[in-house]
Amino acid sequence: MEATVIVKGSTRIAETDENYVCATIDWWPPEKCNYNQCPWGQSSILNLDLDHPFLAQAIQAFDNLRIRLGGSLQDRVVYDVGTESPCSPFRNVSNGLFGFSVGCLGMDRWDKLNDLFQKTGAIVTFGVNALYGRYNVRRSIWAGKWNSTNAYDFVKYTISKGYPVGSWEFGNELSGHGIGAKVDAKLYGKDVVEFKSILRQLYKAPLSQPLLLAPGGFFDQQWYSQLLQTSGHGVVNALTHHVYNLGGGDDVHLIRKILDPKYLDRAEDTYRDMQLTIQRHGTWASAWVSESGGVFNNGGLLVSNTFINSIWYLDQLGMASKYNTKVFCRQTLIGGNYGLLDTQTFRPNPDYYSALLWHRLMGNGVLSIDVIAPRRLRAYAHCRRQQQGITLLLINLSNTTGYNVTLQNDINVSLGKRPNLEKGSSFTQRLRKAVSWLGSKPSSDTKKREEYHLTAKDGNLQSKTMLLNGVPLELGDDGSVPAMNPVLVVVDSPLYLAPTSIAFVVLPKFEAKACS
Repeated sequence: MEATVIVKGSTRIAETDENYVCATIDWWPPEKCNYNQCPWGQSSILNLDLDHPFLAQAIQAFDNLRIRLGGSLQDRVVYDVGTESPCSPFRNVSNGLFGFSVGCLGMDRWDKLNDLFQKTGAIVTFGVNALYGRYNVRRSIWAGKWNSTNAYDFVKYTISKGYPVGSWEFGNELSGHGIGAKVDAKLYGKDVVEFKSILRQLYKAPLSQPLLLAPGGFFDQQWYSQLLQTSGHGVVNALTHHVYNLGGGDDVHLIRKILDPKYLDRAEDTYRDMQLTIQRHGTWASAWVSESGGVFNNGGLLVSNTFINSIWYLDQLGMASKYNTKVFCRQTLIGGNYGLLDTQTFRPNPDYYSALLWHRLMGNGVLSIDVIAPRRLRAYAHCRRQQQGITLLLINLSNTTGYNVTLQNDINVSLGKRPNLEKGSSFTQRLRKAVSWLGSKPSSDTKKREEYHLTAKDGNLQSKTMLLNGVPLELGDDGSVPAMNPVLVVVDSPLYLAPTSIAFVVLPKFEAKACS
């Protein structure tokens, strides 16, 4: 089927952070089980094998991967610094939050985590316990003032050791209706102000000030607006929210949802509403997705860790970026069924390679595009990362129809006029008529584009092996990440997007004023 993608290269519609791609490490112990599955194993902040050779290499491949430490149990973590009590791990208790007792982070473990982060160049976000000192009033409602002493001691220790934490996030899923617990927005706002003053006090040099993120929960317009109004100007640097828009891990319709454009589009409302809330109540803040697993309760077995999930994941990365989302954290780097790395073997799942390609190819300038095609063709355009030109991300949700995609630059298309799609002219002729990125002096290198086609092995959408231009992506014997080389294609040749496939297309000579 024929399709046309018109890129508007004159203005940026949004911008992401340079380190937009982010992954989380969670607190869940091995006893966290759902649907008769216990997929966490030894993958938490407290027990992950930090010396596993594949782990460091997987992080290093990003140069600077943003890693968020946090999750449901973070509001039950005490830090073993300046305290006398024994440092105990989480254990199952019937009356605890999410069925677990309070747990403890020992400073020897924190030291070891930071060794890994410094060795691999990771940029760290740490989620702080925002329930410390509060008490449970009834059902999920928590009241009382936050006790800042333990957090103060922990931040102070972190600074004394010279550990660079890029941002501190206050609380996890306590906003709106909450998940396990909820806190009133005004109360939360006052405590955020106190946490900000601690950061200002302890980080003496203004330039060393880390960002303060909050509230790390599900977006609720009224609650988030109240948080901004209570905390006031310049306190919260980024409003963080979570995205689990595919439902629970036992949903038998997950694959159908991922391939349904109408279903995918529903998430757009959240990104748009978040952007509007910031414009109205907190222009000093930016929007981050600090946790996104798609499927809640550990992810979907044989969905979240297979090829099909990259269609959901890359589509979300593209969609969120259009609404000025600065950072998008994937739940998880490792752990559960939604890890970028397999929890047992530490080998990359397909989404790891999708994240790495995005990180290497998609720059921070987001461009507007028009797609003349059925809704099952999804397209996103960004300035190319740190180089001239643009990168397109194309996703085909149809499992039966392939697309011949014509790429156009809007400076060569008269406004309001539908591009010439009559049957008579050949695909190549139409492309030649439309493209403008050849520039005025064509030479051999300007006539090529780079294509990265991602497909599932043997056409099995639930395969854990992803193919890049037909070749399986697999670690070297030493755990080294494979080279991910494009095919070079003559720029005026047709671009074919196979059914249920993904392609990154780099156009080095595309004329886009917004990217120069």
